[in-house]
Amino acid sequence: MDERIGALAELREQVRRGPSEKATEAQHAKGKLTARERIELLLDEGSFHEVEPLRRHRAQGFGLEAKKPHTDGVIVGWGTVHGRTVFTYAHDFRIFGGALGEAHAQKIHKIMDMAISAGAPLVSLNDGAGARIQEGVTALAGYGGIFQRNTRASGVIPQISVMLGPCAGGAAYSPALTDFVFMVRETSQMFITGPDVVQAVTGEKITQNGLGGADVHSSVSGVSHFVHDDEQSCIEEVRYLLSLLPQNNRELPPVERSGDPADRRTDRLAELVPADPQRSYDMRAVLAEIADDGEYLEVHEHWARSVICALTRLDGRVVGVVANQPQVNAGVLDIHSSEKAARFVQMCDAFNIPLVTLVDVPGFLPGTDQEHDGIIRHGAKLLYAYCDATVPRIQLILRKAYGGAYIVMDSRSIGTDLSFAWPTNEIAVMGAEGAANVVFRREIAASADPEATRAARIAEYRQELMHPYYAAERGLVDDVIDPRDTRSVLIAGLAMLGAKDVRLPRRKHGNPPL
Repeated sequence: MDERIGALAELREQVRRGPSEKATEAQHAKGKLTARERIELLLDEGSFHEVEPLRRHRAQGFGLEAKKPHTDGVIVGWGTVHGRTVFTYAHDFRIFGGALGEAHAQKIHKIMDMAISAGAPLVSLNDGAGARIQEGVTALAGYGGIFQRNTRASGVIPQISVMLGPCAGGAAYSPALTDFVFMVRETSQMFITGPDVVQAVTGEKITQNGLGGADVHSSVSGVSHFVHDDEQSCIEEVRYLLSLLPQNNRELPPVERSGDPADRRTDRLAELVPADPQRSYDMRAVLAEIADDGEYLEVHEHWARSVICALTRLDGRVVGVVANQPQVNAGVLDIHSSEKAARFVQMCDAFNIPLVTLVDVPGFLPGTDQEHDGIIRHGAKLLYAYCDATVPRIQLILRKAYGGAYIVMDSRSIGTDLSFAWPTNEIAVMGAEGAANVVFRREIAASADPEATRAARIAEYRQELMHPYYAAERGLVDDVIDPRDTRSVLIAGLAMLGAKDVRLPRRKHGNPPL
């Protein structure tokens, strides 16, 4: 028995070290960590339990029968993050370039099934060369099994994809199906067809990073939610994100009380937000003033920046914040910002995270490009997401709230639970200038002094239909509040809504606009 235990220990150590020191050095030379080093950063110290470390492939041909390393290029198992169970798998680029074969895929399938059954988050640490060509169609079938499980787990357990190397071809669809995607500059790339194929088909020359690098996907395509300069900071932020999420869709996010009083006055808000609706300001400063200890995690920070989506805490409880950003295009809603906010609202609703919507929106972005590219369809995604959400929802109107964009930003008419406004609010079909030009067009044109008449009619329209209490008088706003009371009002409202229970009509699923 001692001999066999000794042999087992030696084998386990060999598996832990990996294929060779040379392969490890090559991985480090690229500025990348090994799969096990990444898992050690992700999970609490000493908590990792590996599954199938001795698995080997059984493929024949093309020299594979002579090369059957343990793990088959992927390390799978579970551990804890901040004391809570998390499942993970990590491609080992040192073995077959992290390429996926039959045994490799079956290991991933097993750990995904375990995560779904246990009701715990799944984090994939991706660094692979795609399908293992030598294994043919069985490798492709392995990806199909992953996609099917990604879809089955969607909205049931949090799924996080961390891109730490290449991810090409069909493999890129798995991260796209998950809730959050992290990327690291210079070392991670994602694309369906690589630069060589692009050049062969279109004649266009482009680098891997130019085609599908971290900055491209975090600021242009919107595929990546977070981008970092190194793996250590990237994985640390994954741990922070997990601290803001529940284990599954049947639980609430963890509560972490801070020393920030629930009744703290937000005096700076009166200074941060100009009363003049034509002047811009940084909505992130407003969010920081409201949040516990000024901390929040912005999602999709570099993409569709006219809207902000962030996770934060109010009185220790996690909330999702959707806010217009007046610093970028005056905070308008366009195709990308509507998509960004809609996906975020759906994620929050799936995982029992209350929603706070901070409104300062002049409308939807006009233009032929927006219309031809489907702003109606894309704007409807955000409308659908809010209308379908059953979590506690609070709307706060800071200044402008015009037209259809006012409705879409979780207005009372589409089901928000509480709607508050500051005394600087302007809720209307459109701005006073545009409204006067339409309503009084003939009178202005016939006037001896068109400019004076226009100015008078603008003032009249603003006084009659856009004064701060117009919506409150009609029950479309629950109260007009002092900006300095914003934090305490939001916390009190969320506490009241804590036991909210809404049952939607029975159905297989909705048919949202795509």
